[in-house]
Amino acid sequence: MRLLLFAFILLFGFTSCAQSRKEKAATTPSASATQQNQKVPDSLAVATFAGGCFWCTEEAAEKLRGVYDVVSGYTGGSTKNPTYEQVSSGLTGHAEAVQITYDPKTVTYETLLEAFFAAHDPTTLNRQGPDEGTQYRSAIFYRTPEEKAMIDAYIKKLNTARAFQAPIVTEVAALKEFYPAEEEHQDFYRNNPNNPYMRAVSTPKVEKFKKKMEGKLKTDNE
Repeated sequence: MRLLLFAFILLFGFTSCAQSRKEKAATTPSASATQQNQKVPDSLAVATFAGGCFWCTEEAAEKLRGVYDVVSGYTGGSTKNPTYEQVSSGLTGHAEAVQITYDPKTVTYETLLEAFFAAHDPTTLNRQGPDEGTQYRSAIFYRTPEEKAMIDAYIKKLNTARAFQAPIVTEVAALKEFYPAEEEHQDFYRNNPNNPYMRAVSTPKVEKFKKKMEGKLKTDNE
C-alpha cells in the first residue's frame, strides 16, 4: 500500500510539474544569452553543473557557504537562445543546468564537486527520478584544463571508493554557451513550496543534501 501511494504521489507531482512548465514555456520568451556576460567581481569564480531538474539543483547550490549567486539555465546543446519548451523536447541537446558564482576563498571547486555529487544520482544515464531525457543528464562543464583535471580525479576517487552502487556516468565537457532560463524558473523552489513536484520530489532531495553537506552550508545570517 505504501509503495502504491508513493508511486501515485510521484506520478502526480511529475505530471503537474511537466504541465505547468509547458504552459509557462509557451508564453514566456527565453532570457537573453547576453545575461551570462554580466560583470562578475574579480574575486569571484563561476562553475556550471547539470544534475537533473534545475529547480532542485539551484536550491541545493544556493545553500552552500561561499556561493554568491545561482542561475538556472541551459547548456551543452546546439540551439541558440533556447526556450524551455525546446529544451524539454530533448532535440536541442541542452541540459538543464545551474551556473554558480562563488567565492573560491570560502568554498573550493572541490567542495562544489562534493556538493554536486551529493545533490543527485550520477549513475543513472539521462534520468533523475521521474524526470527522463537527455535534458536531465548528469554533466559538469569545465572552463579550464585545471578544472577538468580536478573533475576527472574526483570521479576516479568516487568510483575507486565505490561511493555509489553503480559506475558514475556524468558527462564531462568544455563549457561553450550558457543560456539563462525564463524568469519563472529562477528561485522556483522557494517561490513555489506547495507545488506537488516540489513536495514529492525536490524537497526530499534537498533535505538529503543538507544532511550530507552539514557544516558547509550557510547559516541563517548568511
